[in-house]
Amino acid sequence: MLFDDDSPKKPATHELGCDLSMFSVDELRARISLLRGEIERLEAEIEAKTRSRGAAEDVFRKK
Repeated sequence: MLFDDDSPKKPATHELGCDLSMFSVDELRARISLLRGEIERLEAEIEAKTRSRGAAEDVFRKK
C-alpha cells in the first residue's frame, strides 16, 4: 500500500504569526483549543515553580 493510515501522525502544532487565511473555521477552533491547552500547561508549570521557590525560600529563612 502506498499510504499507510496507521502511521503515526505529527502532533498538532501552531506557529505564532502564521497566515490564518487558509484555515477553515473548524481548523481555527481546533488551534484555539490546542493553544488554550498549552496556556493551561504553562500556567500549571508557573504555579509549580512558584510553590517550589516559596518552599525553598522558607527553608532558607528558617536558618
